[in-house]
Formats: sequence, structure tokens, C-alpha cells
Amino acid sequence: MGNVASEIWRLPAPVIAARVRAKELSALEVTGAFLERARAVNPEIKAFLEIFDDATDAAEAVDERIAAGDDPGPIAGVPVAIKDNMCIRGRLCGCASRILEGFRPPYTADAVERVVAAGGVPIGRTNMDEFAMGSSTENSAYFTTLNPWDTSTVPGGSSGGSAAAVASGAAPLAVGSDTGGSIRQPGALCGVVAYKPTYGMVSRYGLIAFGSSLDQIGPFSRDVAGAALLMDAMSAHDERDATSHRGEYPDYSAAVAAGDLAGKRLGVPGEYFIEGIDPEVETLVRAAIGRAEAAGAELVEISLPHTEYAVAVYYVIATAEASSNLARYDGVHYGHRAEKPDGLIPLYSRSRGEGFGAEVKRRVMLGTYALSSGYYDAYYLRALKVRNLMKQDLDSAFETIDYVVCPTSPTAAFKVGERADDPLSMYLSDIFTISANLAGVPAVSIPCGFTSAGLPVGVQVMGRHFDDAGVLAAAATLERTESFTDRWPEL
Repeated sequence: MGNVASEIWRLPAPVIAARVRAKELSALEVTGAFLERARAVNPEIKAFLEIFDDATDAAEAVDERIAAGDDPGPIAGVPVAIKDNMCIRGRLCGCASRILEGFRPPYTADAVERVVAAGGVPIGRTNMDEFAMGSSTENSAYFTTLNPWDTSTVPGGSSGGSAAAVASGAAPLAVGSDTGGSIRQPGALCGVVAYKPTYGMVSRYGLIAFGSSLDQIGPFSRDVAGAALLMDAMSAHDERDATSHRGEYPDYSAAVAAGDLAGKRLGVPGEYFIEGIDPEVETLVRAAIGRAEAAGAELVEISLPHTEYAVAVYYVIATAEASSNLARYDGVHYGHRAEKPDGLIPLYSRSRGEGFGAEVKRRVMLGTYALSSGYYDAYYLRALKVRNLMKQDLDSAFETIDYVVCPTSPTAAFKVGERADDPLSMYLSDIFTISANLAGVPAVSIPCGFTSAGLPVGVQVMGRHFDDAGVLAAAATLERTESFTDRWPEL
């Protein structure tokens, strides 16, 4: 098994699915190989909170479908890592927080249901920043996930466990959630493809909420084709989610296969090449943009003038929504309950104080303040108005261009603990990703090179609302100009 497994875990998701459907590999064989890889690397990088030893049961079900002549689905036999804020019936799900320790949901998230229906095999639940609040996965209540390329550095966050799982070869695909860049930023720092769809293209049913107007589920993969394959599986209307898109859904894989940058107008925003961006990051991103031009794209200098307010606006709106969403964790409805409280208020305060970590407490307090009497108009309503202006910036830009291309993160992966005592510095990690969430547009990060220290760098492509297939097609074309998917960290 060892030699076979060492070959299987290096295969990209589309190849695995094709070989399983062709009966060249069994789903059980594939799952066994990735379970072996995950167990081997997880003690070092700590991507998983839990590896599903019984994942072989789901794999056998896929093999049975194939043996019966049934369509096994687009991701037949492909293991998929699931972020710990997506419910799976009967399994632990805790958002990497003490307050939900021991919680086993009675239902499964729509995205996970669709992964299984499409032949995917959930292989484990991945570590994350508590309640998805963070940019480094250092805010987990359990442990810090480490970057497979350099274990002295962070993998990004909040979906750092999912990104690290894919980067290390522990899973060919993973699912994360993106509220302000929590898929794309760790994707860039870990050197994998990471995609945030248009808001509403993947159901949020069963996703434990952080910021409901911002949260979106999306895929991690070694390549754009893999991300498209997982989107084919997850993206569909869901009646249980009032924000689920009711229009048509594209064939993502077909769009990626037919993608071409020739004649496309790519907007390069000056506001994304600011003072403070790491020079090596800027050099690698500009080189990627140059390759896009060589592939036939036309580069257009654009301005997104309200970008400078992105971090401030995001941290008012996101914390306000978090304050509301997390009010339910009070020691009464469910979650951690303090022992022997002296009255109702002590029950609330002690349960929340014991269950929530420092960053969650900080954001809940900020959000509660922004929503409080006398400050609601000054902060929250004003932030909503500026959010609308930022959306208008992008809408105006897309009248003359097809896509925005820019850095994903201002730096490569930073050292563990480097920004732990400086929340503002940590918040600025998301400065280039926040706008897509505030506007609800699709955005993808793909690897575009490595720094002199051997750390990955990502370039980001953003597009119009519901042009998800086009964004992935553009990213795939850019990926083909120089692929970085054949490099692996030494673990």
C-alpha cells in the first residue's frame, strides 16, 4: 500500500475522479491513501481537528454505486476535508471553540450533502480560527495550524486547516468559508487555489454563522480544475437558504477547460499596490499580470477609490453581525454552560467568558458597541453606506473591464506569534480580500510564485456578480501560463 499511496496522494482531484469512474482506482484505495498521508503529516502541521477513520465507509458506498452502474458523481471517490464550522449530522462540529465542545449537529450542511451526493468522501474536519475570526489560525481553542512550506510560519486564516490539508497532500480538495478573505488569504499563504464564489452561489445552510451578509462557502484545490469540479458539486439552489441564488448555475469545469484570456480586459487597481506591500510579493504578482498580457489580455489601470476604507468598514459590519449571531451561545440554548452560576446574568457571563476565546470576545464587544444606542448611526449605518460605495466602485470598473487582477495578500506567510499582540496588524492581512466580500463578487487566488525564502505568493482575480465560471476560466488560463502546482513542501 505504501508505494501506491505515495503516488495517489499527489494526484489532482480531476485525475482521481476520472480514474475512479474508469475503475482504474477504487474509491476505497484512494481514501486509504489519503488517510495514510493525513495521519503522517498531521502531527507536524496540525491541519485536522479530527481525521475520519470511518471515511472508508463512504468510499465503499461510492464503489458500490460504480459497481451497480450508477453515476457516481463529478468528484467520485475524491477525499474532501471539511472546515469545522460546517455541520455533519452526528459528528463533532465546534468552530474550534470551547463553547461548542461536544456539539453534534442533528443535520448536515447543504454543501456537505452535495459533496457526498457527488461522490466525494469527507475525510476529516479541519482546524480554524475560532468562529472563523482570524487571519492565521492561531485563534483556535485547541492548537495553531502550521504552514506546510515552513512550519515556523502561519498558514493564514481562518480556513488555515483546510488550506494546509490541501497544500500538504493530506486531501486533494477541501471546503472552507470566506467572510473577509478566509479562503483566499490562506490559499495564497499555502500555495493552493482558493475560491470565494458570488454570495449566494453555495448554500449557507448548515454553516455556523459569523457574518451572515459576508459568509460564503468555497473550495480549496491544487489547481483551478479541481476547484471547478468541487463547485460543480456544491453550487445549486437550496430552499433552506433564503439568500441562495435562484437563477441558472454554470458548468464550471466546462468553462475552465474552454477558458481563454485573449481579448479580455484586466483591470489593475493602483490602490492594491500600496506602501507596505512586500516587494517580493509585488514583483511576483506583477510578473503574473505580465504573463496574462502575454497570453492576449489587455491591461487597464483602474481606480477603486474607496478601498482605503475596506478594513474599517468590514470590521464594523462583520463584528456587528458576529455580535448578533453569537448571542445564542449563552449557556441556555446550547453550548458550554458554567457550573453552579449564581443567577441568570452570571450564567450568561460566565458561560460566555469561559467558552469564548480572546479574539471572539474582542469582536463581540466591538460589534455590540457599534450597534448600541447612540452609536448605531455613527458607525454601523455609516459603514453600510460606504460598503455601497465600494460596491459601486467595482460595478463602475466592470463596465469597462472583464476582471480585476491584484495581490491576494500584502505579504507571504508570517511567523507564528509575530502579530499575536497586534490585532490591527493582523486585520490588515485581509486588506486586499475584503472588498470582494463587501460587494459579494466572486474572487479566486492562485499561486504565482515563491519568495526567496521559499514561501508561496498568490495573485487574485475578481469578477462581476454571477460570472463565477468566467473568473475560474480566467484563473485557469493564467495558471496555464506558468503552473506552480507541481511543487510540494518537504514534509
